[in-house]
Amino acid sequence: MTAIFITATGTDVGKTFVAASLIRHFRRMGRLVDAIKPVVSGFAPEQAAASDPGVLLHALGLPVTLAEIDRISPWRFSAPLSPDLAAQREGRSIDVDTVVTFCQSAIEQRRDILLIEGVGGVMVPLDGERTVLDVMMALQLPVILVTGSYLGTISHTLTALDALFQRQLRVMATIVSETPASTVLLDDTVAAIARFVEPVIGLPRQGPAGEKPSTVLDRIFGV
Repeated sequence: MTAIFITATGTDVGKTFVAASLIRHFRRMGRLVDAIKPVVSGFAPEQAAASDPGVLLHALGLPVTLAEIDRISPWRFSAPLSPDLAAQREGRSIDVDTVVTFCQSAIEQRRDILLIEGVGGVMVPLDGERTVLDVMMALQLPVILVTGSYLGTISHTLTALDALFQRQLRVMATIVSETPASTVLLDDTVAAIARFVEPVIGLPRQGPAGEKPSTVLDRIFGV
């Protein structure tokens, strides 16, 4: 298991936070890790350091330069919309087959571990017919599903899991990334989802009782 696809139930649930935590976790283990996020919406060049590619590069210990951003995220769009709509705004389109080829090339060239972060949720459209799920089906990698702890997340999570299971994709774990200021407790959300699927891991933003994200992630990888 040296390549993992990280997807989510939707946008802004903590997918990049989880990916960056995984990167730091593997680096602390002495592993060689790289990450790509092929498609990015809502990208502002003047705020590159705070962008999703910037966060990944910072976790990797790499400079946030245009060359590095191009390397890990070649399809970037300024509008904070689904990729198909964001591309239309710019008179562009996304060739999904080329995205798949880009990912396959990164998998083949990996030195050790490669994380591939999707854009938005499981079924966010990339063009008029295909979604992120089509990319996952083409790659056939183990999947980590990220969700939040907000009210309504249980239904969203189970729906996303059903879509993944129906395509016979291997879900390594469901990670519930704590939603800031949520009215629902993280532990309650984890327990509710765990009644239907396992493993389910709660990832606190700060870490209760001194528990660090890396310690939580140890439970997934058994180290």
